[in-house]
Amino acid sequence: MRKEVSEFVKELQKDGIKISYAKVARQFNCDYRTVKRYCEEEQTEKKPRKAKVSKLDPFKSMIEEKVDACCSYNSIYLMLRKRGYSGKYSILANYCKRHHDAQTRKATIRFETTPGLQGQVDWKEDMTLHTRSGEAITIQIFLFLLGYSRTKYIELTLDKSQDTLKKAMISAFQYIGGVPKEIIFDNMKTVVDQSKTQYRNAVINEKFYSFSKDMGFEVWACRPYRPQTKGKVEALARTMERLRPYDYEFDSIEELDKIVNELRDDLNAEISKATGKTPNELLNKEKEYLRPLPNKDILESYLTTPLVRTVSKESMIAYRKQKYSLQTHYIGKTVELKEVNGKLEIYYKGILIETHEIVEHKPFNYKLEHMEEILRSDAMKYSEDNEIRDIAIKNLQAYDALGGA
Repeated sequence: MRKEVSEFVKELQKDGIKISYAKVARQFNCDYRTVKRYCEEEQTEKKPRKAKVSKLDPFKSMIEEKVDACCSYNSIYLMLRKRGYSGKYSILANYCKRHHDAQTRKATIRFETTPGLQGQVDWKEDMTLHTRSGEAITIQIFLFLLGYSRTKYIELTLDKSQDTLKKAMISAFQYIGGVPKEIIFDNMKTVVDQSKTQYRNAVINEKFYSFSKDMGFEVWACRPYRPQTKGKVEALARTMERLRPYDYEFDSIEELDKIVNELRDDLNAEISKATGKTPNELLNKEKEYLRPLPNKDILESYLTTPLVRTVSKESMIAYRKQKYSLQTHYIGKTVELKEVNGKLEIYYKGILIETHEIVEHKPFNYKLEHMEEILRSDAMKYSEDNEIRDIAIKNLQAYDALGGA
């Protein structure tokens, strides 16, 4: 840098003298372009720089909120385009990534709960596994975790209805020997009628609120897309992937149920990285702080309440880890189930519409006339009756073989 040239140029500009690049260059024996550069730099420094306005500025708060909600960058881009954003996708994606990385780098404080204070509930939803014969079985896994001891209770179910949730929670309370003071849920429809947001509290379902009072716990609903609120049970949901190796390695849903129970026992015997002890060890201490189980009459009132089910698209309802068929015109309707003398009675609007023998080792229980009706309504709508019956019989034989495997 030619400091003497720079200083001379500054003095001339300060005095308001017009500068001849060639004269100054000859005076200091330098290139005229050097003089020109110093003059332009001095003029640029004097001009106040305008703050650059980004096309993202009006949308930044919304972008950050959507990134925190785990929305894809492309989906955010497409939404903002409809709301007036005219910038490039790459600019938006870079901003999203910077925000995401900044959030990831933030220190996370581990909030430990005191013994007996908190439990967390969630579902591992729609997990599909196959029997050795190739039959696909889609299951739901109820997840319950005590915050202090990390004691886990998991249970295989075939649906996520409110009745199923209540029964699974009672089983969890019986397993841990008490009831925590509060339980955190996500915004599952069986618990929350109106989700919690930044501006309003969650509205708890009236029937579930009554259940919580009978059991003796308070309901806490976390905000949507905030998994850190119930991070412990979210981690438990990911742990359910330990069931994947059993795909095609079991013969019946009862065997899969035993595998789920074995996983529960294994998890409670493993040393927790957070506590350095097993959940079984810490549960002994936490039991002292749990609220007692409700009396037998209250528990029985929920365990013996008639079950309500919605008939699935395959024209079946689930009961005790088995499925039973109905006529196709009941698809989508709500029915009531009662077990009477080893038989499953199914009612619609108080009228008995179907009865099935309860079978313990047969996941799919179709009646021949129901199978024929299902085939006739879809796959074989243009086939002859005798052809439909032959296929229905073959299908039933296959299901019978599956149940006896």
